Amino acid sequence: MKLVECVPNISDGRHPEVYEAAAKAAAAVPGVTLLNVDPGAETNRTVITFVGEPEAVLEGAFRLTAKALELIDMSAHHGAHPRLGAVDVVPFVPIAGVTMEECAALARRLGERVGAELGIPVYLYEFAASCPERRNLADIRAGEYEGLAEKLDDPAWRPDFGPAAFVPRSGATVIGARKFLVAFNVNLNTLDKRLANRVALDVREKGRMRRDEHGEPVVDEHGEPVWDPGILRSVKAVGWVIPEFGCAQISMNLTDLEVTPLHVAFDTCDERARERGLRATGSEIVGLIPKAALLAAGRHYLARMGRSTGVPESALLHIAMRTLGLSEVKAFDPAERIIEYRLAGQARLAAMTVRAFADELSTDSPAPGGGSVAALAGALGAALAAMVANLSHAKKGFESRHADLERIALRGQALKDTLLAAVDADTAAFDRLLEAMRLPKGTPEEQAAREAAIAAATVAAIEVPLGVLEACPETVELCVEVGAIGLQASRSDAGTGAQLARAAAAGAYQNVCINLPGLPDRTQAAALLQRADTAWARAVAAHWKAEEEILGGLRKAAETPA
Repeated sequence: MKLVECVPNISDGRHPEVYEAAAKAAAAVPGVTLLNVDPGAETNRTVITFVGEPEAVLEGAFRLTAKALELIDMSAHHGAHPRLGAVDVVPFVPIAGVTMEECAALARRLGERVGAELGIPVYLYEFAASCPERRNLADIRAGEYEGLAEKLDDPAWRPDFGPAAFVPRSGATVIGARKFLVAFNVNLNTLDKRLANRVALDVREKGRMRRDEHGEPVVDEHGEPVWDPGILRSVKAVGWVIPEFGCAQISMNLTDLEVTPLHVAFDTCDERARERGLRATGSEIVGLIPKAALLAAGRHYLARMGRSTGVPESALLHIAMRTLGLSEVKAFDPAERIIEYRLAGQARLAAMTVRAFADELSTDSPAPGGGSVAALAGALGAALAAMVANLSHAKKGFESRHADLERIALRGQALKDTLLAAVDADTAAFDRLLEAMRLPKGTPEEQAAREAAIAAATVAAIEVPLGVLEACPETVELCVEVGAIGLQASRSDAGTGAQLARAAAAGAYQNVCINLPGLPDRTQAAALLQRADTAWARAVAAHWKAEEEILGGLRKAAETPA
């Protein structure tokens, strides 16, 4: 699937009837999923986030823009956030199966349509920019709404689309394509805007203007101001005060999380604040955030504590949220604010209690069945490998093995999550196969469509257990390794994990084999069977080693008095 995110920022955060109507206009487009509406009263701005296929998102962005322009009068607008117009900025962000250039093309198409049909000036920015001077949003927005009339009189600032004329009610709109941007505000224990702004100047990439001993700006040979760069790259920042929160904030846009991760931005703000007699008390994420950013923060803070980072995803998120203080000024709900969680389907089986799953399994329904149980058994085996690694990591005397133990724990967690996802995926694949078999076959066309659907569903019904099978040998191997280097009192746990993973491999192998006869393409069937045979042979070999080293060792030890 091609998936594009759009994050319009509109200049109203005080009237629900306005920003909710704008959001609903986008959400009404078929194929658009509204993810988040995040208003701010002091900034008088709302960040709206939605995703979908490119064409659906393009239409949603246009309808939202039209509705916001209809409802917002910029001539009466006041707010703490810089802005150029009623619909201040509309970025397209590639999420899956889409290139940045495709998003830039969407931005240009939207800009042309908004300029022509809605009659307002439109500038393109970032990856859609028409020239290098317009790539930076801050440069386009310089002077803000109040200086827009003068800017439009300058030939250098002729809009990319729409009239080069000031429209008092609407201002101008900036449309573009960019990487995933995180709007991240760090809270300070002060209400002094000047102090907050000094910290912002310290950390932002642009830095601050150099001044001489008289406080006058230093200029270069061309008469341009000289700037001293700040600490953090790919960071834009300003200091402001939000009375409704009772604190000042360093408001940042993190434009490349690979360059400056979330936790680095927070820690740097805290360090610079402390140098000025302040401290960071928490933070706020505006809009949505990729899960990886918070997981990286969780691992960073656990590592600083000397603890293993190979813990469950929920534990990483917990430590990140607590350390960053993400709920200090506004509740942070991971289910609502992490983009992957908003897009994920409901994991019905994996979310059940053990008893509920066993009860569901024991009924006369054909699914869940052996495939889901095999995936669950494999997940439990991987979880035991991670458990033994984490238990050992925390014990005195294992310091020299920390790197290996953490590697095992991390990989065990990854395998566990993959196999847990397969619990529901296996049942979903079986359900799709049943649906395909129920398709009509009254005409040659219907019969051909049914046969194609059955073939595609059969491949999916094979691929899921095959993925489980291919994960099992590594799971057994992790159990064997951690049984050898980890806490000896937990060797039986490692051995149990190896046995579960071997059972999972056997169950998955059988599920692959039982579905292969239904695949019409016998060349494809042979290739899939070869993959299954290879994985099964590796699982058997790994299990034999587990039997010899763990089970055999424990049996021998059982004969020896303590």
